[in-house]
Amino acid sequence: MRTTGWAVLGAASGTAAAVGLAALGIRRGLLVATVSGRSMEPALRSGDRLLVRRTPRARRGQIVVVRARVPLLAGRPPEADTAVMVEPSAAELESHATYGLLLVKRVAAVGGDPVPREACPALRDVPEKVVPPGALVVLGDNPPLSWDSREFGYVRPGECVGVAIRRMRL
Repeated sequence: MRTTGWAVLGAASGTAAAVGLAALGIRRGLLVATVSGRSMEPALRSGDRLLVRRTPRARRGQIVVVRARVPLLAGRPPEADTAVMVEPSAAELESHATYGLLLVKRVAAVGGDPVPREACPALRDVPEKVVPPGALVVLGDNPPLSWDSREFGYVRPGECVGVAIRRMRL
């Protein structure tokens, strides 16, 4: 009788551990991103929340969260002029320097696609005829207010944080 009790308890705690590990794995594989600015209008508006699957791979047309390294920020993105500016904390500045600024954009071209030279002035003089493997070209849906591959060129391998799965409703 005692052995059965321990076996049931052991199975229950093992199941709880498995559920906990699965939840942790899901949590590590997903993130919630909040859109800030007007660069993705009309598809997404400032304040919209996206459920994002962490992955370095994306397809043309998908909405992605990408990391733009701070040295790329020669000037402020256009949406910064229309957003309410908040003085970043020291921790935020250190985070941007280490991890980069996160941007929500749409994939215009992936590795192997022809380089969209006409659409992206920053890519007009690149020597490649096709986008390098693992790189992305990203554009905002609202071109006059978007800071994207037209200004900073390719999103390099490792800078794609993930792909938006869906917009989250409050």
